[in-house]
Amino acid sequence: MKFLFFLLVPLVAFAQTSEKKKAPNIVFFFTDDHAPHAIGAYNGWLKSVNPTPEIDKLAADGMLFENSFCTNSICGPSRAVIMSGKHSHKNGFMNNGNSFDWKQQIFPKILRAAGYHTALYGKSHLKGKPQGFDSWAVLPGQGDYYNPAMLTPEGRKIMPGYCTDIVTDMAIEFVKESKALGKPFMLMCQHKAPHRTWMPALRHLHLYDDIEIPEPTTLFDQYEGRIPAQHQEMEIDRHMYLDHDLFTDLTPDLEIPKQRRPSEDRSAYNNMKRMTPEQLKVWRAAYGPKDKAFREAKLTGRDLVRWKFQRYAKNYLRSIKGVDENLARLRKTLEDEGLADNTIFVYSSDQGFYIGDHGWYDKRWMYEESLKMPLIVSWPGVIKPGSRNTDLVQNLDYAQTFLDMAGAKIPSDMQGQSLVPLLKGNKPTDWRKSIYYHYYEYPSYHQVPRHNGIRTDRYKLINFYEFGEWEFYDLKTDPDELTNLYGNPEKKELIEDIRKQLISLQEGYGDDTVLPTKPKEWQTKMRSTTSVKTKAEFRPRTK
Repeated sequence: MKFLFFLLVPLVAFAQTSEKKKAPNIVFFFTDDHAPHAIGAYNGWLKSVNPTPEIDKLAADGMLFENSFCTNSICGPSRAVIMSGKHSHKNGFMNNGNSFDWKQQIFPKILRAAGYHTALYGKSHLKGKPQGFDSWAVLPGQGDYYNPAMLTPEGRKIMPGYCTDIVTDMAIEFVKESKALGKPFMLMCQHKAPHRTWMPALRHLHLYDDIEIPEPTTLFDQYEGRIPAQHQEMEIDRHMYLDHDLFTDLTPDLEIPKQRRPSEDRSAYNNMKRMTPEQLKVWRAAYGPKDKAFREAKLTGRDLVRWKFQRYAKNYLRSIKGVDENLARLRKTLEDEGLADNTIFVYSSDQGFYIGDHGWYDKRWMYEESLKMPLIVSWPGVIKPGSRNTDLVQNLDYAQTFLDMAGAKIPSDMQGQSLVPLLKGNKPTDWRKSIYYHYYEYPSYHQVPRHNGIRTDRYKLINFYEFGEWEFYDLKTDPDELTNLYGNPEKKELIEDIRKQLISLQEGYGDDTVLPTKPKEWQTKMRSTTSVKTKAEFRPRTK
């Protein structure tokens, strides 16, 4: 018996060691335009409506990054950075008009070569057929919320139902398939929600009907001292449409008007054309009485802006509710299949978003609300539950992080840093002290000019280089970025020091795409690039 005992001990120890070395599964649960302040765990001004109880549970189980940023605040470029681990100017996808080169090095290819079973479902927005995946099904372009078409290796298919549910269904089947294969898996479950035009699942159409959503303090910002911000086209007041954005009196047989500006999004009308008669009946039963009450109220001025904000914010949060529920469904599947303890679960979104902040919707700017992106990671047995990290991280770091988690080799030409040491509670001594940003898409939707910039733990310097405009903010004293300190003589030396840091970052990342500074010619330039407007759209902003 003693001999048998001593024989078994090494075998047990070997089995335990092998179990510890088993490659972890990785789930990347990704959304579109989900602002951190619309997640309860981030303690923003929307926390009071409890928008994300399931995502909050994920944060309680893992680590929440409070200073997580994108490199380029727009859908396709953010995804390209995540895939490649390189800034936009290096991976070749700088704006949504580009096409991603799938032949280049991306982390899913490396993981697949290392023995991982890989999949991508939902919104890709990179054009072309995805590479590096054993299984994939993606939305064409932005895709639709209701009964969407999906592009698959077998061709285009129409999927009945609501997009967020459909994508999660695919993810759940993949998890079960991977378990049957006995292989570690990397799953990219990427949702359209809560992207414009914020169309919720039918089951959520009455959510928040009985409450008022808190207004952001900057809803009626007048953009004093911030010239670029005065020339955008993303205001709830002047640029959000009552029909296509807010569904007022919108029906599938509506005679659709001529396009009023390039940034007009008609996908709500297109979604209604895709709905079944039963879906349409539920939709109109929910919005019909609300539309009637709105017309009878004949709102104007600030009252109208406030009504538009409520309708918009509620639909945005309703779309997020579908995401939150489906995150719970996927996590429960991992539990039911006995995979949760060896699965890293990551929640993120491609950038932040304006939910009435500064009177806006959309993203693009280097201002905080669109620069920040959520990042929450659960890693059982590795991350201390309920952790919160304040180090500066970016979507540039995701590729290296996933490879490091899997024990795969990290290519030397990737430009980020693995987050694994931070997740384990060990901050490297050489961790970055600032982040670099560059936005390219102009002239285009919403008329946000090209700009690059630097953000440290306290300061932000932005160079709107096409028009010779600079902005500088002290985020400690001015977190809402309302006071542009550029040109303040008391800040001259500080600004010059940070400007040199910006140049150093730009050169260090090899970014030679910054255009030469031009004279300040805002009025002439904007008249030549802004779309044709109706008389109503020329009205002054509501003050």
